[in-house]
Amino acid sequence: MTEQTALSIDATLSTLRAVGEVTRLRLIALFAEGELTVKDATAILGQSQPRISRHLKLLAEAGIIQRFPEGAWVYYRLVDGAIGDFTRDLVARISKDDPVLLADHERLETLRRAKAEQAAAYFAAKAETWDTERSLHADDSEVETLILDALGNRPFQTVLDLGTGTGRLLELLSPRFISGLGVDASHDMLTVARANLAKAGVSNAQVRQGDIYALNVPPRSFDVVTVHQVLHFLDDPARALAEAARALRPGGRLLIIDFAPHELEFLRETHAHRRLGFGHEQMKKWLEALDLEMVNVTDITPSKSQDNKLTVTLWLAQDPRVITDLPATESLTEVA
Repeated sequence: MTEQTALSIDATLSTLRAVGEVTRLRLIALFAEGELTVKDATAILGQSQPRISRHLKLLAEAGIIQRFPEGAWVYYRLVDGAIGDFTRDLVARISKDDPVLLADHERLETLRRAKAEQAAAYFAAKAETWDTERSLHADDSEVETLILDALGNRPFQTVLDLGTGTGRLLELLSPRFISGLGVDASHDMLTVARANLAKAGVSNAQVRQGDIYALNVPPRSFDVVTVHQVLHFLDDPARALAEAARALRPGGRLLIIDFAPHELEFLRETHAHRRLGFGHEQMKKWLEALDLEMVNVTDITPSKSQDNKLTVTLWLAQDPRVITDLPATESLTEVA
């Protein structure tokens, strides 16, 4: 166990006291599988809303769970770090055949299926728009392959996906990161993303409602930040990129995927596009202004038989600051 994952005696006892009650232990077991609202927990445990709220309050005060408001809803999730790891380990040591937890798990799966159906209905209503846009550029599989190639095979700790939409990028990258966060302004899209991540069995990523212009994340906290097909919807892309850069750790990478310049004006009128693509020089200027270094630029151009399709560009930039590798007896030093 490392210093970062170790707990003091006081913190250990406080955590054990907080989870040492049957309802709170059942809640912790559910949170080990993902995030829930009070309404979700009430439906699964079959207890009153005030009772569930009281137990959630106690767990939050003990620093075991966090609350994330999203419109009229509040989502709860286990914290990261030592206390979160400790509580997940406690849950992992409970018998998988325990009848109470088995019943809770079955009700959780039923709830997830219902939410997946709700998400599918919303997505179906948007399908025509999405299908039209997808038909205008290279196949998603080709773009995703190049995304994976751009980031390489080396795993990274944390990823932030801005404008996460359906959560597809988090799902794609989940084998490579320890912890992922997707941010989107749309509650409906977050419902789709949660359903998709649950269906894919992705447990190391979560999604949050947030403003891409004012991210509620600590500065310098992510190894990789992605912005996939989002900038063309924004009135001020440079401001969004500044927020993305603020979230990067020293040496962190920013991956932007968007359209190259084009003249399809109907996308502005019927698909809410604010910008008709971005040129290499424009993107370079924005990134240089943020003290980021361009690492690679890849254009996915249509073939001659597909002249009506758009070019998709991948821009990979990096924070030039590094953390030097020092002997174990020395502390890490950040170098500008």
